[in-house]
Amino acid sequence: MTPTAPARVSAELRRSIAVPEGGALLRRLFVFLGPGYLVATGYMDPGNWATALAAGSKFGAALLFVAVLSSLMAIVLQSLSARLGVGAGLDLAEACRAHMPFPVAIGLWLLAEAGIFATDLAEVIGTAIGLQLLFGLPLAIGILVTALDAFLVLAFERLGFRKLELFVVATLLLIGLSFAAQLALARPDMRAVAQGLIPSRQFFTDPEMLYLGLGILGATVMPHNLFLHSFVVQTRAVGVSTEKKREAVRFAVIDSAIALLFALLVNGAILVLAAAAFHAHGLTEVAELGEAHRLIAPLLGEPVAATLFAVALIACGLNSTVTATLTGQIVMEGFIRLRLRPTTRRLVTRALAIAPAIAVTLSAGESATARLLVLSQVVLSLTLPFAMVPLIVFTARRKIMGALVAPRRTTLLACAIAVLIIGLNAKLVWDAVA
Repeated sequence: MTPTAPARVSAELRRSIAVPEGGALLRRLFVFLGPGYLVATGYMDPGNWATALAAGSKFGAALLFVAVLSSLMAIVLQSLSARLGVGAGLDLAEACRAHMPFPVAIGLWLLAEAGIFATDLAEVIGTAIGLQLLFGLPLAIGILVTALDAFLVLAFERLGFRKLELFVVATLLLIGLSFAAQLALARPDMRAVAQGLIPSRQFFTDPEMLYLGLGILGATVMPHNLFLHSFVVQTRAVGVSTEKKREAVRFAVIDSAIALLFALLVNGAILVLAAAAFHAHGLTEVAELGEAHRLIAPLLGEPVAATLFAVALIACGLNSTVTATLTGQIVMEGFIRLRLRPTTRRLVTRALAIAPAIAVTLSAGESATARLLVLSQVVLSLTLPFAMVPLIVFTARRKIMGALVAPRRTTLLACAIAVLIIGLNAKLVWDAVA
């Protein structure tokens, strides 16, 4: 690397956080808490809001089981991602490049970039809508303002990785408290919520319900998170012994499970809030974040509900910005070894997302951005298998993982999840063609 070349993000962050050799179990566990919350950010970004609002207003709490099932799937897949990072010392992008034919790896890289683009598109639209709702900025101007978040990435690049994790945790708590307050105001029907935890036959026969269900799945089990998690677990300076690595895997799985359960509570709260505030009042076509913000205050009888909604939306966008930038750099370095400064990468990615968002806003109106948000989540669902299948294959191979190869029952469960997701995706495509 030349003196003027940007340093690889992997070289700067790997093993940058010290792990105590001994001491209390909880003290060692605390050091490993953090990466899971970066991953959880992607499970509650603005794209989740659009799909959850559309699903809750259209079908009430009937699709709540999809959110729960998706989160349980995510815990299994993220555990494999953490195992790959600790056990093989490779993130998923590096593993694809090292263990797959080069043309296949390039194809997977392009699909990974498509997933990151879809994620960033959701962040652009969601953050811009939040700025419009809170400060009255026109949506097109808000979309342009989102480019400035590159400086947020630059700030965390200087402050250090642990500070980034603390920022993410703080904003997640803000989001969680906002929705807890809104749910308390909405007073949902708990019997309907309980019924929503059971799959209905309509899900498999109604194309619109399946489309929204896949949108929830795409917004929950996100492909870029599999790349991100396999890298961020390597920020801990884990010992070289097999026992130390096994402990690191256990702690990483605990961390991600807690964080993803928190994400499930937030996603479920959005869907239940939409069911209680909109579906229960006969408003079954609320899919726009702006419309939800406008309706929520009079329906709940409290103006503060709308403010909480907008604040949480902006917090989601800021959080997702940081993690999407880090993931983009990891994917680019891992697959093609192209090194860009995080801010440069952020500006490039954001420019690609801003262009279609501005085009749709100006040509089809602000209301069309809601459909663009849901579509971005379906794109994520369709690209998910191309990250999920390699991850399952790599973690099942002793030649790559050594003693930390995934247990057979975990691999079988992950295979069942992959078959289910691929099958649902195939049905979605068939319905679209038919």
